[in-house]
Amino acid sequence: MAAHADLDLFSPITVGALQLPNRIVMAPLTRNRAGEGNAPWALNATYYEQRASAGLLITEGSQVSPQGLGYQDTPGNYSAVQVAGWRLVTDAVHARGGRIVLQLWHVGRVSHPLLQPGGALPIAPSAIAPVGMSLTPVGKQPFVTPRALETQEIPGIVAQFAHGARNAKAAGFDGVEIHGANGYLIDQFIRDGSNHRTDEYGGSLDNRTRFVREILDAVIAVWGADRVGLRLSPTNFNNGMSDSDPVATFSGVARAIDSLGLAYLHVVELVTAPPSTPRTVPAIRAAFHGCLMVNGGYDRATATAILRSGVADLVAFGALYIANPDLVERFRTGAELTVPNRATFYGGDARGYTDYPAVSG
Repeated sequence: MAAHADLDLFSPITVGALQLPNRIVMAPLTRNRAGEGNAPWALNATYYEQRASAGLLITEGSQVSPQGLGYQDTPGNYSAVQVAGWRLVTDAVHARGGRIVLQLWHVGRVSHPLLQPGGALPIAPSAIAPVGMSLTPVGKQPFVTPRALETQEIPGIVAQFAHGARNAKAAGFDGVEIHGANGYLIDQFIRDGSNHRTDEYGGSLDNRTRFVREILDAVIAVWGADRVGLRLSPTNFNNGMSDSDPVATFSGVARAIDSLGLAYLHVVELVTAPPSTPRTVPAIRAAFHGCLMVNGGYDRATATAILRSGVADLVAFGALYIANPDLVERFRTGAELTVPNRATFYGGDARGYTDYPAVSG
């Protein structure tokens, strides 16, 4: 890890097979504005097109099967109509000279029978209910205890990710990011608080990382490793997530995937986390020698500092991108940043979605 005093957010970088003009990434942001059939539509295409000056756009999570659904009006990537909808998005972004990858998503236990095909129980590595409430078509309902996957079912879930990867290629994306963060299915397998299995997918860290490694292998077979990223969130404790040793667990994940040649590893860890929260990024950086992207409340100053320290190569911005579609230009010129309206984050129409003006607008 070497310091780079001359690096800034506007320095170009090669990330796997992609040439990025800057190191500013739009983080995946669930906005609950998919159209009929959980398919992207023209409004979504406008939203991503407006933000195409980012070095890289990562889409909102896109479920790889109907079983992967955890929230209303989120886009999938398993049907022909969804692929056609995503093609609207990629065409719009590419017409503006942008680069965009699709985030492949399965929520696992963070769902509800009212959102599942046939009213089935959500699936998980172990029959442990998440903490909190699910937003269902009839309002908020307590999370239920999920059904633990049988060992012989797991290859079928891996195949769902491979199917999503193939559809992402058909939709014209530049690559994919596997969502292994935020308490969703892959994260549930990795952390020992949610994985109490006694088969080859539970117990030791090597076993708990088997699921994500199999998914990576399947997706790499479709795309090649240099167009595949992975997202992790070692210290996100939402939905009742926990791990007995996040530093050891997630540096172990990084070590296990280091030789794969991924385009990048994307780690979410808050800059302003309480002092009691373990800091995992340094250990992950020591274990992973590829391109490292960080995310977690960065501003221009803190993002520049971590790039120059050599710890990170890219910085992803979330909430700032909601209200500042031209974030790259605002950072470059020092223009004032618009504060997002949190009331319009999830669901609704163009208000709070595509109506934030560019600084010159």
